[in-house]
Amino acid sequence: MRIIVTTPTGNVGSRVLRLLVQAGAGPVALLRDPERLPPDLAGRVETVVADQTDRDAVLRATAGADRLYWVNPPGPPGTDPLAHHTACAAVVAEAIRENGIGGTVFQSSGGAELRQGAGDIDGLAATEVALDATDAAVLHLRCGFFMTNLLVQAAEIAAGTLSTPWPLDHPLPWVDPRDIGDVAAARLLGPAWMGRRVQGVHGPEDLTFAQAAGVLSTVLGHPVKPVHLADTEFHAVLSGAGLTAPEVDAIAGMAAGLSRDYEPEQPRDATTTTPSTLRSWAAEHLV
Repeated sequence: MRIIVTTPTGNVGSRVLRLLVQAGAGPVALLRDPERLPPDLAGRVETVVADQTDRDAVLRATAGADRLYWVNPPGPPGTDPLAHHTACAAVVAEAIRENGIGGTVFQSSGGAELRQGAGDIDGLAATEVALDATDAAVLHLRCGFFMTNLLVQAAEIAAGTLSTPWPLDHPLPWVDPRDIGDVAAARLLGPAWMGRRVQGVHGPEDLTFAQAAGVLSTVLGHPVKPVHLADTEFHAVLSGAGLTAPEVDAIAGMAAGLSRDYEPEQPRDATTTTPSTLRSWAAEHLV
């Protein structure tokens, strides 16, 4: 099969790409900078340079594709995130129609089923809608909270606090992005399917930020105190970091929209539960 992988140097895409290489699939990496691919993949991966908002480039890159792994990449700094999602959605939907791609795995998020009111996730929801309208074989992976989000706060965690806009007692499905890559690769290499499907990717357990701080305290060997940031505080932090108003609203809107009695549409079961724990991830990446 000809399998196209977008964002192949990201936390998830890099895992997908390597697993496909190990499976002998000879994947195609669609990216802006081929120099970012690991040197040991040279000669094992076909590279195609394209921006995912460039309609013509993406249509050329996906011609003849049997399967597609699609992630909406972040836009350049200052870009309106929701407008960027809309642009990506229009391009991938047209590529699927024009090139007759047999199966697309889309990296979405828990909360996309709400369709609105969840900040940046609203853009993923709009992409789901655009892909569904193609009537092609599409699988939406509704992923939980990425453990790698903690890397942005590594210095703060080392100093003993973990700040978050999420209510400290609100449970979230924490997931290692590598496990998302495992699920995506399995579906890309697996049997064909028809129509629209949705699969949750929830990690091994739901954790509140208070519980997560406890795990980090144990792994790091020093106390890590969870600290709740009110909406106004969180907006101020993001604005102080130089983000534009649309960027702030997109990021802050996720916690604000999903902390009000939200439960994932896909229940936790054998198809949605993945193995890597926060404890093991933190021991490998934060210590």
